[in-house]
Amino acid sequence: MAYTYTTPWLLVVTELLILVSITESKVPAIIVFGDSTVDAGNNNVVPTLLKSNFRPYGRDFAGGRPTGRFSNGRIPPDFISEAFGLKPAVPAYLDPAYDIADFATGVCFASAGTGYDNATSDVFKVIPMWKELEYYKEYQNKLRAYVGKDKANEILSEALYLMSLGTNDFLENYYLSPKRQSQFIVQQYEDFLIGLAENFIRELYSLGVRKISLTGLPPMGCLPLERTINILGQNKCVETYNNVALEFNGKLNGLVKRLNKELPELRLLSADAYKILDQIIKKPSLYGFDVVGKACCSTGKFELSYLCNELSPFTCSDANKYVFWDAFHPTEKTNHIIVNSFLDKLLAYFR
Repeated sequence: MAYTYTTPWLLVVTELLILVSITESKVPAIIVFGDSTVDAGNNNVVPTLLKSNFRPYGRDFAGGRPTGRFSNGRIPPDFISEAFGLKPAVPAYLDPAYDIADFATGVCFASAGTGYDNATSDVFKVIPMWKELEYYKEYQNKLRAYVGKDKANEILSEALYLMSLGTNDFLENYYLSPKRQSQFIVQQYEDFLIGLAENFIRELYSLGVRKISLTGLPPMGCLPLERTINILGQNKCVETYNNVALEFNGKLNGLVKRLNKELPELRLLSADAYKILDQIIKKPSLYGFDVVGKACCSTGKFELSYLCNELSPFTCSDANKYVFWDAFHPTEKTNHIIVNSFLDKLLAYFR
């Protein structure tokens, strides 16, 4: 919630506390770009079908609130923020409940359904990456007005930037769009996306960004929705999609290495979510899960967004037993395990 100031001295004390926390932390803020894996609720105010600001989404979030996160609880940036000694939940930039006082230590610009490719964001009329960047520039100006130019520039250069996207480019766009398939074979489309990723990172760099964690693709052929569609394959994982994910991630790793060499002071890290999620899917019991082939919400086979709603009588009672919350997104427990798998690497690299 945005802070409510009742007296001038309370305003001063609050601002001092924010500045102290910023000064003491090596990473003063967590700033997020991407898709539904990291969207904290920006789509709530976007005229799109891809929303999750209603129950049962968020039923395990603090206060049982459906915030617009595509999970039963918290998502990866929330856990990362908390691990760096910052707040336990990163707010969405477009959420009217928050303001620059909240955003000074972390803000999310992500939009569910978006991708590197502008054509991907057009599918569900969500926020394209170029617009996320425009919001970030606007945020920079607000931050400078709030804490002063020098302190703002320090925050912006020392902040940790999280990028997580790409899955929608393939599953929502390329494999469903005759236009993209007529233009590119899948390997060419991978290269096209890598080029867009590079352009975005270079643009961030030109704006003073120096610390970036880049998450690639998960084993997207194992998402419950893809398994449901794979009837001829007996509802097993679609290995073609998983192989594309691995191939794309390899190219993303190559980009990370190259840009770290080319751009002075850039600290770009590849945060691999594929490996741990693949391990969870193959051996769920080792991580305390009972169900992996379908999701918790509704029948767990194809429902997400408005199809995953409180009216369904089939939604599970304990999401911790499930790897996936809806047909496309992990449960809070899975998100936490994924973050923990590379958290030591993040903390060591960016502190």
